[in-house]
Amino acid sequence: MNFSNPNQYTRTAIALHWLIALLIISNFGLGLTMVDMDLSPQKLKFFSWHKWVGVTIFLLVCLRLLWRLGHPAPPLPASMPAWQARAAHWSHLLLYGFMFVIPLSGWLYSSAAGKTVVYLGLFALPDLVQADKELAEILKEVHIYLNFTFAAFVFLHIAAAWKHRLVDRDEVMTRMLPFLSKK
Repeated sequence: MNFSNPNQYTRTAIALHWLIALLIISNFGLGLTMVDMDLSPQKLKFFSWHKWVGVTIFLLVCLRLLWRLGHPAPPLPASMPAWQARAAHWSHLLLYGFMFVIPLSGWLYSSAAGKTVVYLGLFALPDLVQADKELAEILKEVHIYLNFTFAAFVFLHIAAAWKHRLVDRDEVMTRMLPFLSKK
């Protein structure tokens, strides 16, 4: 496995991608689990964990984008149609946008609900808005809508990766999974 290959992402980019993906999947599952629970100490603990993971995702995405500024994405195959390259570019921008906006919407929702986010139980993040029950309800719906829309884009991202692997038989998937490379 050659991590210095210009046709692959760097080790750091790969590690951040998969760490963020794991945290997003875990947090989505945690969010789905906790909302249907009766009020209990366990539910409150899950809400805290959900917020902590959301803040961590936000911080890791910031780190990933900073890394990306100095380490551009590997080139797409020359055989890829221009419309697919544009679609890949825009879908990646949307995915990054969701990874920023979703944690912010959760933070805004917590603030409007009058529930300060205490990161890792160590320090309180500032409330972004004043407590407002009506705004909290709107922000809750926005947070939910954004998450389910993001999930659809994640599935599209995964389907596109597998399409490149199984149909196009190009090296797009090996950019993020170098061990799949034929070379």
